[in-house]
Amino acid sequence: MGYRFPLITAHCGSMNTIDHTLESVQTGLRLGADVVEEDVRVTKDGIPVLAHDDEWVTVDGLKMSISQMLFDEFRELQFEVTHGEQRETIQICRLEDMFPLIQASGKVVNLDLKVDESIEPVASLVKQYGMSEQAFLSGCGMERAMLAERLNPEIRKLLNTDHDLFRTLPYRDAMVQTCEDALAASCFGINIHYSIVSQELMDYATSLGLPVYVWTVNEEDLMMQYADLGVASITTRNVAALVQLRQKMRGERL
Repeated sequence: MGYRFPLITAHCGSMNTIDHTLESVQTGLRLGADVVEEDVRVTKDGIPVLAHDDEWVTVDGLKMSISQMLFDEFRELQFEVTHGEQRETIQICRLEDMFPLIQASGKVVNLDLKVDESIEPVASLVKQYGMSEQAFLSGCGMERAMLAERLNPEIRKLLNTDHDLFRTLPYRDAMVQTCEDALAASCFGINIHYSIVSQELMDYATSLGLPVYVWTVNEEDLMMQYADLGVASITTRNVAALVQLRQKMRGERL
């Protein structure tokens, strides 16, 4: 069997694009990412949108809450966002606006849910677009993962690691509990910050058939370290560097 490099997941806002924009999605796809990650919230009328935070500020200084407004109330508004050391303006984008890009690329989208209320409208869109093989959920702690399993068991999901477990329990106990929770909620793998991952966790998760997805790795030496560890996916903002590393490591192991 040939060497298998981890899936490359483009974090929203990769390569210094603005988070939660179609430009960010297109950039990740163009550079060769296998997966594009985007945060998802839902409006008062149930429209999934690309957003990490609930509260946004318009260019006129008006504060607005996604969860408390209808999409049509802010679809044409310009919002201020921090981009590096600059202030930029964007419009809030619907999840549905992104799906045709993913469909056409043949790649996959990682939908990082920020609220429970997004589960059903997101699942409905995934089914409407026939994208069950091109989309999965993340942002799911144990309770949200169990809720997603009850509401839409056909939609694939990762379990987001509870970092408090690793702060309060012995490492092995936290590792075992994480994997048990993932299996109990029918998650296909675990989503975890790279700093928590060890060879022991990799071996244990692999023995249970649970791939390990790590976030967010932007330095090349760390990319190489976790690729060698055998993680299933590396999420990064530095997509170009990870793509180059994939080419380099594959060439060395042919």
